[in-house]
Amino acid sequence: MKIALLGYGKMGKTIEQIAIKRGHNVVLTIDKDDNDYDITKADVAIDFSIPTVAFNNISNCINNNVPVISGTTGWLDKYDDAVTLCKEKKGAFIYASNYSLGVNIFFELNKTLAKMMSALKQYNVSMEEIHHTQKLDAPSGTAISLANGVIEQHEGYNNWKLDEKAENTIPITAKRIEDVPGTHTVTYESEVDTISIEHIAHTRQGFALGAVVAAEWIAGKTGVFTMNDVLNIG
Repeated sequence: MKIALLGYGKMGKTIEQIAIKRGHNVVLTIDKDDNDYDITKADVAIDFSIPTVAFNNISNCINNNVPVISGTTGWLDKYDDAVTLCKEKKGAFIYASNYSLGVNIFFELNKTLAKMMSALKQYNVSMEEIHHTQKLDAPSGTAISLANGVIEQHEGYNNWKLDEKAENTIPITAKRIEDVPGTHTVTYESEVDTISIEHIAHTRQGFALGAVVAAEWIAGKTGVFTMNDVLNIG
C-alpha cells in the first residue's frame, strides 16, 4: 500500500517506521508548511499535522478520492464539515483523538464505568492528562473524548472545563512534562473512597501502530468511521 504522511514530526516519523516494517511504501512525507504536493500518488493518507492545516489536508484527500486517517487534534470545530464533504464525495475518513489500540479499549471501559457510577451521586468525577511539552493543545483530544464518554453515559454531567470546577461539569487538569507520551486518568471520588482508571503510554509506538492498522482497514471502504469500527468494539 502507498501511504502519504501529512505531518512529519515525531509521530509522522514513527508511523513511517512502522508502515515500512509492515510492508508498505511511504510515497509522500509532507511537512506543515508544504502545500504543493500530489496526494493522488497515495492509496491512503495519514494526517498527524497541526490544527491550522488539518482540515485542508483532510479536504484535499477527500476531494481527490484518497482515504484519510486523521489523528490531529485541536481542529474539531470543522469536523462536521469534513464529515459532510466525505459523504458528498463518497470518500473514506477516520478521525480518532487517539489511535492506540489500548486507549480505544480504555474509552469503552470509561463509558462502562460512567454508566455504573451514574446513580451514585456521592462520587465526583475529574480527569487528568499529562503529555510531552511539544503538545500544542490542552486538554488533549483523548481527554476530551474521555469526558464526552462520561457525559454520554452519566446523567450528572453535561460539560467539561479545563482547570475549573463547576456544577454538572467535569474538571480536566492538563500537565506538560518533558518526554511523556501520554497519561490519562479518570477519577471518581467520594468522602469515603476513590475509584480511578488510568492509561499510561510508554512510547509513541502504540499510537503509530493503531494509525497504520486503521489505514490498512479503510482500504476499499467508503464512509465515515471510528476506531470502534476498526477494532469491532463498542
